[in-house]
Amino acid sequence: MSTSPEGKLVVAISSRALFDFEQENTVFDQAEGPHKDRAYMALQLERLDQPAKPGVAFSLVRKLLAFNQLPQLDAEPRTAEGLPQTQVSKPFTKPVDVVILSRNDPVSGMRVFRSASHYGLAIERGSFTRGQPPWRYLKPLHANLFLSAHLSDVRAALQAGVPAAQVYPQSAHASAAHPNEVRIAFDGDAVLFSDEAELVYQQHGLLAFQRHETEKASQPLLAGPFKPLLAALQRLQQEGTARMRIRTALVTARSAPAHERAIRTLMDWNIEVDEAMFLGGLPKGEFLREFEPDFFFDDQTGHIESAARHVPSGHVASGISNPP
Repeated sequence: MSTSPEGKLVVAISSRALFDFEQENTVFDQAEGPHKDRAYMALQLERLDQPAKPGVAFSLVRKLLAFNQLPQLDAEPRTAEGLPQTQVSKPFTKPVDVVILSRNDPVSGMRVFRSASHYGLAIERGSFTRGQPPWRYLKPLHANLFLSAHLSDVRAALQAGVPAAQVYPQSAHASAAHPNEVRIAFDGDAVLFSDEAELVYQQHGLLAFQRHETEKASQPLLAGPFKPLLAALQRLQQEGTARMRIRTALVTARSAPAHERAIRTLMDWNIEVDEAMFLGGLPKGEFLREFEPDFFFDDQTGHIESAARHVPSGHVASGISNPP
């Protein structure tokens, strides 16, 4: 998925991914009948002036929106005589757009926007579909990422070519240790890369996988669903801001000698990552705990369950590990 015509990074996010609405969602799940959302709507309206608690992807969104803050201007230049000199500044275009894309009803959407305002999140756009799949609005938004608690919406978004992940609402929240860095970790096969190599591993085993990847070390892997997001993040980083930077990590079950093809693929794409962890099947959770990402993406639920105990995590329902 390409960036928007304005070159922005566009993140579409559901209300449950951004805020902790699990208690309210339980009320919805326990209701019955054709109008089961009435109790949920009434509760949200009752709590309209009560800001929702931050959710799993809150840290990611807050930090990305920090890229929209105006850059610090240097002190006004002076002439040799000490008189003010006119300074012509380049117009500043906000590089990040966050949009609420939610199955919530419009009434409950008021609480979402009020909660965002309470935390200083400059979110202006939102679509609330009252139970209908909202993913169909991703294309008009030119979204680079969709985060949702609904697996069916995530699958549909991925099929439409939009990087998407199912958030785990019970995931640990992000560390506050890196306030000036957006930290994002990605699995490799079936996430950044295609599932070509994973298919060999699952059908023929580890030795065949290692041999296959060694023989094809100089042949770049095809792109996976999250390559466009990694590329968009790199562009955002290159545009830069004195306040914020992006740090990325590849966290993969690959090990040497299969590491080389992964690295050479990124080089062929002219995309850099800051860290690469080739774990050879070790559980990823504790390594991610040390990296402290604002979000981690993986295609295998086992890895997500391990990671979610330590960091915000999302399941990328693509590739051979996620049949329809």
